[in-house]
Amino acid sequence: MTAFTGLAALATAWAAPAGATRTAEPWRPVIMAALGDSISAGFNACGWYLTCTSRSWSTGDHRGVQSQYVRLRALNAAVAGHNVNLAVPGATSADLAGQVARAVGRRADYVTVLIGAQDACVSAERLMTPVAVYERRVAEALALFRAGRPGGRVFVASVPDIKRLWQIGKGNPVARGFWAVGRICPTMLARPTSPSAADRARRDRVRARVAAYNAALARVCAAYGPACRFDGNEVFRQRFTVGHLSKWDYFHPNAAGQKLIAEKTYAMMRDWLTEDATEPAPVPAPAPAPVL
Repeated sequence: MTAFTGLAALATAWAAPAGATRTAEPWRPVIMAALGDSISAGFNACGWYLTCTSRSWSTGDHRGVQSQYVRLRALNAAVAGHNVNLAVPGATSADLAGQVARAVGRRADYVTVLIGAQDACVSAERLMTPVAVYERRVAEALALFRAGRPGGRVFVASVPDIKRLWQIGKGNPVARGFWAVGRICPTMLARPTSPSAADRARRDRVRARVAAYNAALARVCAAYGPACRFDGNEVFRQRFTVGHLSKWDYFHPNAAGQKLIAEKTYAMMRDWLTEDATEPAPVPAPAPAPVL
């Protein structure tokens, strides 16, 4: 026996003792980070134009929201206190790479991404981020995460249906007042009571752009591989009500809206917590966006 074969035999014996069986440990993130815009930052979820990270659907620690972080913490105490919120109100897809870099710097092994509403909510339609640009930015940002944290996982939430927000708020004079004074999402919410063909077409085009962003997210996540999970348009499909919206702007989710997002998104990644950590299960392709 040579020295090399002797060492190899010793290594084999050490790695797999006679009669032993190897069992895979279930995946448990230790550091998680929320990436995205005002929704993940919990903006207006607890007060007048405040960032309320404690109410974030992703990393919030408020008991009433039951965020993904709170649910993960119940399974794994190691994640306690390691909930990093890097989401920034007003962020667009152009800002995602910078947030990813900060998440890598914090050694996050699980990130949630919800970005795109501000790519569509601009002052004029012509300023909306082109779909190809949006897709490239998200793909480049996730590539940075893979390079920096190759063992990490990504959950990508779909962009909410902002036309749904118009539908549930357009008849409310208080909501219309906040939209007008705050110039909130003019591409969708300008002239909210107008029945003109031009305004109806504008709203439909903006909604179609958001649906196209979500289709791009599905493609990027599929290309990333099984360590990325897209929600299959679950957030986009939610029939939010006025009771889910902040009374400070009738646009951002309040604590109840954040709780709904947390519940629906956690259900889409829960199987990751019970399976072999090296082989995340694929998620079915998302259904087409519903036509309203």
